[in-house]
Amino acid sequence: MTLFITKLFAILTHHDRRFLAFLVGISVLISLIEMIGVGAILPFLTIASDFSKIHTISYANYAYHLFHFTQETHFVVALGIVLLLFYLLRALLNLGYFYLLAKFSKGRYHLLAYRLFENYLGMDYRSFIAKNSADLNKAIINEAQNMTTLFSSLLLTLSEIFVVIFIYAIMIYLNWKITLLLSIILIINAVMLTMTVSRAIQKAGISREEHQKKFFEIIQSSLGNFKLMKLRSNTQSILEQFGHASSGYAQANIRNETLTHLPRLFLEALGFGIVIFIAIYIVWKYQTDISKTLPMISVFILGLYRLMPSANRILHGYNQILFYKSSLDIIHNDLMYDVENLQDTPIVFDHSIILDHIYFEYDVNKPILDTITLTIHKGDRIAFIGESGSGKSTLVDIIIGLYRPKKGAILVDGIPLSDKNIKSWRSKIGYIPQSIYLFEGTVADNVIFGQPLEVEQLKEVLRQANILEFLESQHEGIDTYVGEGGIKLSGGQRQRIAIARALYGHPEIVVLDEATSALDAETEAKIMEEIYTLCADKTLIVIAHRLSTIEKCKYLYQIKNGNVNPEK
Repeated sequence: MTLFITKLFAILTHHDRRFLAFLVGISVLISLIEMIGVGAILPFLTIASDFSKIHTISYANYAYHLFHFTQETHFVVALGIVLLLFYLLRALLNLGYFYLLAKFSKGRYHLLAYRLFENYLGMDYRSFIAKNSADLNKAIINEAQNMTTLFSSLLLTLSEIFVVIFIYAIMIYLNWKITLLLSIILIINAVMLTMTVSRAIQKAGISREEHQKKFFEIIQSSLGNFKLMKLRSNTQSILEQFGHASSGYAQANIRNETLTHLPRLFLEALGFGIVIFIAIYIVWKYQTDISKTLPMISVFILGLYRLMPSANRILHGYNQILFYKSSLDIIHNDLMYDVENLQDTPIVFDHSIILDHIYFEYDVNKPILDTITLTIHKGDRIAFIGESGSGKSTLVDIIIGLYRPKKGAILVDGIPLSDKNIKSWRSKIGYIPQSIYLFEGTVADNVIFGQPLEVEQLKEVLRQANILEFLESQHEGIDTYVGEGGIKLSGGQRQRIAIARALYGHPEIVVLDEATSALDAETEAKIMEEIYTLCADKTLIVIAHRLSTIEKCKYLYQIKNGNVNPEK
């Protein structure tokens, strides 16, 4: 429980904690009102059944003379009206409290989802690629939503605990022996329910998280490889995997939904049994009917009527906390990731980039790059070649500031790259990847990619990429919708959109990461010719397999065994 509370407070902001403390205070006030609501019935029933009690009950007698009543019936009617108004006010206060509970619990979804997304975007590149994107989606969409249920259950449980404490106080005051017996009975049954039902719900919660994770992974992998899936005609096996995950997720929720009703049904039966037991006890002990003790029994009945739902809500809330506890673990872990704390101190690239004894490894003592020293002059056209896994892309990722070398340094005009200037450095990079992802939206959306829209610059880079005329004559120009993944465009057209995206913002360095490897030789040659022309005034870094794509590069380096070997 201590670890649970620690994790819970760790993901809450200072404002959230203050709001939570305020809600706990309000819940105490509401619980006091609930106690008064239960306790006020006994005096009223006593006075209503015997008017003479008005003058024997001190506070009733005081009120009677304070407000100058002359008829006892008028006093009883007035007291009844006051109680009616009190219960109306009680209902309004409870409604307001439930609104605040909903505002806190449901409002946390936005904040948690935003903080998770912010954290994922702030992760360093190496940590990000090590994560499963399906897990990231699930955390933002589902686990953050589940946390609102956990928050709501926790707050309602705390509120009901206070209600139970205050109602018990009244019942102990009226008859401690009966209350003690009731307490023993309820505690025994609560322990039984916790050890059986709660454990089953906790297991269902673990099963829910496991099957939901698989559920998201299958959806993402299948829809992301739809063409390959259709070609292989293996939809049946994928459907079977999906069916297993979906069925397991549904079964876990079915078990949870069913088991959460069990405490309520059991406690309702127990409550009726207790009322009957009280009546039997009084008849047996005093050998008479219950008419004389009816007011007290009425209070116990009312107390149990209010107590049983509270006990059920406490158990239900506890079970919901167990069921969604894994969501807290996931969100806590993901919010604890270290994010990059990068600054934007300007860095100038007028002369050279120096790689000074660069050493890099993914696994300990297994170097990918071993003490590489290399100088790239401004305006150079250089190419890196080598076998798959040789470290070409890793070296370029270090140059452009996505990876940090384990040893050595990157010097730009003699200034080391660091957290202080890395954002400025990255802004000078135009990047064309091997796998081009265009999201659902317009050509303009995909080219500017979150940067400020400058229409003339946008059209200019599309013109340079040799696609503006096609878009304006065949489609809607910069407002052309590309479809998810750019499905409405050909491979060559997607490549040209990627070139325009890389050129937008006037980069000083352009990187081609095997950018044309998926194109046919003729299209590749044409696009590469255009790229060389467009990048005549820029520093060009190319990663390639085919030698035909790097014919116009001035320097060629082969990456082998962690070292750089110049080819020309």
